[in-house]
Formats: sequence, structure tokens, C-alpha cells
Amino acid sequence: MAEVYIQSPLGITLIEGDGEGVSKISVLDDKDIKQSQTIPKELEDAALQLQEYFYGNRTDFTFKLNPHGTDFQKKVWNALLEIPFGKTTSYQDLSIKLGDVKAIRAVASANGKNPLWIVVPCHRVIGSDGSLTGYAGGLWRKKWLLEHENPVKQQSLF
Repeated sequence: MAEVYIQSPLGITLIEGDGEGVSKISVLDDKDIKQSQTIPKELEDAALQLQEYFYGNRTDFTFKLNPHGTDFQKKVWNALLEIPFGKTTSYQDLSIKLGDVKAIRAVASANGKNPLWIVVPCHRVIGSDGSLTGYAGGLWRKKWLLEHENPVKQQSLF
């Protein structure tokens, strides 16, 4: 499994993967971790596309994904991939889309276990009342991401 650490506006980002695709992208709070000097070939596309996203030059990702999880988690993560750039949905709406309005907690749990930060856009899921809800990377990062993707709309919400 190859890995690379890149700098982002939200902290050092770890990308892990192999020839089968990227299996993990996460942001780290550890200030002692340094950016990698070289990028493994199998992670070059992911690193480049994430940098393009942060520079405002990319709204979707085309590199191969290979997340590890249960069938249900993968079903939720695939539904997250359908949320358009700059848009949000609620946990309730996501549960309904997946066919079980009572599965809100299970959907929220799967959302929280998303191993592909930003690329599988769990940050686009908000409370039914429009509020920011839990986010593994911290609510300040969720707010930043939503404002980055839709600055006009999000500035009026906060």
C-alpha cells in the first residue's frame, strides 16, 4: 500500500492506495507530519486532483476508488457520490433515497466511516433544518468545504 502526505488548506492530507485504486484519504491534525517529497506513481492522479479541487479548478474526481467497508457502507458512499458539487442533502433525504427512512442512524454511521475525505462528499450531508451536523474532520472543516464549493449560498447560511 502506497501513501503520500500532501498539504491542503485544511491540514496535511494522507492519501493511501495501490494499483486497485485509492482506499483512503484523510486530513490529519498532527502538525508534526511533513509533506512527502515524492508522490508514488499510483497516487499521482489523486494528489493532483485534490490540489486542483483546493485551487478551485475541479468539481469532480476521476481517479479510481477502492474503499474498504461493508456492503451497506459502500451503498451509502455510492449515494454520497451522487450529491452534486455545491449542493447539500440531509441524512433523512439520504435515508429515503436508500429506501428506508428509519435508517437515518445507520446512514449517519456509514457516512461517518467514509474513508475517502472530500472525494466521497460526506461533508455535503447536513441536518434536516440546514444545520451543520457532526463531521469527523471537525465542523470548521465542513463549513470551509461547503463555502469553498458554494461561496454565495453558504455565506448566507452562517
